[in-house]
Amino acid sequence: PELMTEAELIRFLRIPELSNANKHSHVIENLKRMHDLPCIHICKKPLYPLNAIRNWVDEKLMKEQR
Repeated sequence: PELMTEAELIRFLRIPELSNANKHSHVIENLKRMHDLPCIHICKKPLYPLNAIRNWVDEKLMKEQR
């Protein structure tokens, strides 16, 4: 599977465009903690599987459309 770094995920989710947070990593931590953002750790570094992130976005979209 394709794995994204946190910086790549931040760009993928367009966090800089959407959030006023000073640290975009705080937004990602909140998404992991409060919204079950998919993440794995390799060598103690968080990585984000692209397909899992896409599925997560689709699930959030479906919940919001209800």
